[in-house]
Amino acid sequence: MENDAPISVSLLDPVAFAQDLIRCPSVTPAEGGALDLLEERLSELGFTCTRLPFSDTDTPDVDNLYARLGTQAPHFCFAGHTDVVPVGDAKAWSVDPFEAAIKDGLLLGRGATDMKGSIAAFAAAVSRLIAKGGVKGSISFLITGDEEGPAINGTRKVLEWLDAQGDVIDDCLVGEPTNPQALGDMIKIGRRGSTNGWITARGAQGHVAYPHLADNPTPRLVAMLQRLTSDHLDDGTEHFQPSNLEITQVSVDNEATNVIPAEAKARFNIRFNDLHTPEVLEARVRTHLDAVTSEMGGTYELNMIASGDAFLTAPGRLSTLIADATTKATGRTPELSTSGGTSDARFIKNYARVVEFGLVSQSMHKVDEHARVDDINALADIYETVLGGYFS
Repeated sequence: MENDAPISVSLLDPVAFAQDLIRCPSVTPAEGGALDLLEERLSELGFTCTRLPFSDTDTPDVDNLYARLGTQAPHFCFAGHTDVVPVGDAKAWSVDPFEAAIKDGLLLGRGATDMKGSIAAFAAAVSRLIAKGGVKGSISFLITGDEEGPAINGTRKVLEWLDAQGDVIDDCLVGEPTNPQALGDMIKIGRRGSTNGWITARGAQGHVAYPHLADNPTPRLVAMLQRLTSDHLDDGTEHFQPSNLEITQVSVDNEATNVIPAEAKARFNIRFNDLHTPEVLEARVRTHLDAVTSEMGGTYELNMIASGDAFLTAPGRLSTLIADATTKATGRTPELSTSGGTSDARFIKNYARVVEFGLVSQSMHKVDEHARVDDINALADIYETVLGGYFS
């Protein structure tokens, strides 16, 4: 994509395009017309678009879009998702969730902030660069319909497909809503990892009046959970907050008042920083559970599944470009952070340098999800400045 002369293209208005995207009811895993619309707009700008539907066992089929403009390096990719979470109680909304109404300077609608507003802002920024003559390099969009769902048939498989094609991404910006209070607050340069655990403490059912003829697993489960929650994992690192383990469910399937249950179950989640790996954490958990069964007897089962590793994109040119562009547009100096939950950046980090910056996160997944109209326009300005600096 090389051209120093202005090119005749239709500039995209970020707010109007965001409205058009919101009006597509793309609740995971439904495409809802959102990818069709984005493909149409990007094709008009000269992008080569490829639809990538993927399937897998026991998960819904998902459609994805990869669009690239240019063939040369460096290759800058914008990643995101058009799928949205369900609206919940539609009657609780002040507007139709898919109307994309603007009221009091706010664009309301499911996906306004997470993250159709960001997609529209980036597309608008790209249209401006193309109109000015393009860049020496490549720009792409990696957009999934599976970020809010199982995340099996989405970004991860698109990246595998790109790798098989020999398509190399140098730097990637994910448009997730990263700002806690105001646009310009925060850039995500990494994420903590996440792993889930399921414990089943085994015993023997019996009558509560004859405990010597039964084996109650519940006290052992309580002891196991006490040891897990008392384990101080770490104090955090330079770029990461301390790791934490949280019990998310405890259950004993027993409605009778005079029966000792045969098993007791619990579920937990660990959000961990770069001091740990899922394998090391599982070994640590097993050490605690083994200690309890050694002291109190009985047996247990443990299953742990990691949904993402901790990762960090060290502060450098990419984060500096975004920070400087943000300060120019908002007057704020964004914090470089690794806080919050997981995102598809956990897959992208295996293929490219990746950071995240988008709109304000306060209303995402809520009733009356919204984004400030001024923020969407400012975000388009920020993305345009980032791209201009990246390819200069």
